[in-house]
Amino acid sequence: MRFIHTSDIHLGKTYRNSPGEAERYADFFCCLAAIVTDAVHEQVDCVLIGGDLFHVGQILPKTFAKTIETLQPLKDAGIPCIAIEGNHDWIHRRDSISWMEALSQMGYIRLLRPSRTEEGGYCFDTFDEETGMGGHIKIDGVNIYGLGYIGAQAGGHVERICEAVTTENNLLLFHVGIWSYSPVEIGNMKLEEAHPLAEKFGYVALGHGHKPYVIETPEKKPYAFNPGSPERVNFGEEKYDKGYYLVTVENGEFTPEFRNTSPRPMFVEAIELEGAENADQALDMFLEQATAKVDTSGDERQPLLELKLTGRVGFHPFELSRERLKLVLDDLITPLHVEIKNHLSLVSSAGEGETTQKSLDEIEQDVLRDLITSGSDYQGREEELIRLSMALRDAVKKGDVDGDDLLALLE
Repeated sequence: MRFIHTSDIHLGKTYRNSPGEAERYADFFCCLAAIVTDAVHEQVDCVLIGGDLFHVGQILPKTFAKTIETLQPLKDAGIPCIAIEGNHDWIHRRDSISWMEALSQMGYIRLLRPSRTEEGGYCFDTFDEETGMGGHIKIDGVNIYGLGYIGAQAGGHVERICEAVTTENNLLLFHVGIWSYSPVEIGNMKLEEAHPLAEKFGYVALGHGHKPYVIETPEKKPYAFNPGSPERVNFGEEKYDKGYYLVTVENGEFTPEFRNTSPRPMFVEAIELEGAENADQALDMFLEQATAKVDTSGDERQPLLELKLTGRVGFHPFELSRERLKLVLDDLITPLHVEIKNHLSLVSSAGEGETTQKSLDEIEQDVLRDLITSGSDYQGREEELIRLSMALRDAVKKGDVDGDDLLALLE
């Protein structure tokens, strides 16, 4: 048996209201389409998706339609696509069908989701093609079990998961990270909590973290594999290997081969503007450093940029607006999308022989404090409301939050 193991595709991800919105939206479908093409070319027996097929649970209808179009070659080739739900795939209102469930009922994926016993145990029912539901499917002698995202308490569920499995030659598809390996901050389990899985499963197909890694038993035998995301989803992933696993199963032994994908180029760079006396001088320093650090010669695609401005300057940091910086960048680098983090400090006279420094964040907080204090209903809650305002601002600037995320901050 041979299969492809991928995860964290994040279809529907883009930068809202950005000039590169449509092209960035297409990146994630192109990435999945390339994996589907490889699967058909290699004539694998199945494709496994370890969660987060979508970037949000409430996707746009066009995203659903594009997903069907992208997965169609697998269906035409008779290659089953077996998937679980990640934390991004979940919808908050369980009284209506999810997009993942719809894909499963239509035969584009086999969505694995176990049921629970009255005592809190797990029951991996055989997958039902008609309902599109079940927790277990068998392909070419390999028993595939699926368990989506269950949160920060995942480690405490390992014993119950293992108790529910009575077959041999098993594989577990599990959307969970392992602490010290996974770069995400939630939904991880401790390394020692994961080890019992090696006694029951020959291959644990992980998802959740976007950085690839391999987990070994204390005896140094690999048993759990996380391919990471095949496309760069967030800034901070620019140095991660990107790809998926092509796995061969022979005599009960799983042999994975990591295959690289081709993500869009991404750069995260610090721009030092220390000592700039005015905005024009700072702009010259900015362009010189940005063009030196962002090398796009090896890839024709427009890059994704995150630039952090640092240093003490002799002018107000607001003079270097994001729009002004983006305009000068477009003439030289033409990024698909750029995010500017202004951490400049203003050096000003505070009295004889003294200077003060205020960062842009501090200046913004001062403005918010003045506005909030002017409302009698808010007095005494200034610091709480400043933190909330800044959190809302940061969430909206990221461009990938929905209404539920913003409501969660308010709650």
